[in-house]
Amino acid sequence: QVQLVESGGGLVQAGGSLRLSCAASGSIFSISAMGWYRQAPGKERELVATITGGGSTNYADSVKGRFTISRENPKNTVYLQMNSLKPDDTAIYYCNAEILHYSSTFYNSAYWGQGTQVTVSS
Repeated sequence: QVQLVESGGGLVQAGGSLRLSCAASGSIFSISAMGWYRQAPGKERELVATITGGGSTNYADSVKGRFTISRENPKNTVYLQMNSLKPDDTAIYYCNAEILHYSSTFYNSAYWGQGTQVTVSS
């Protein structure tokens, strides 16, 4: 019904930058919040950053000042610009979207992307 397709992960040296993208497609009336989460080996999935439809943002303390989340509403796309990357940022990064559907009535559903690997070498 809805697909989230992520891109932009890869291998980078410490101090480098990467930009992740996530595009939502399918049966979408509108998208409220979009966000990025990550999961490192042996750890639980954690919030990285979120952004509302109006552009309000929220960041994990560990990435404040280094990562920037943004979105293009007409394209149903969210981005994560990651600068000054550290080895601790190594994880699989997942896109998340809260989507409003309409089918006789309105209802919300949350979706996850398949994940994209980010590896930061020291």
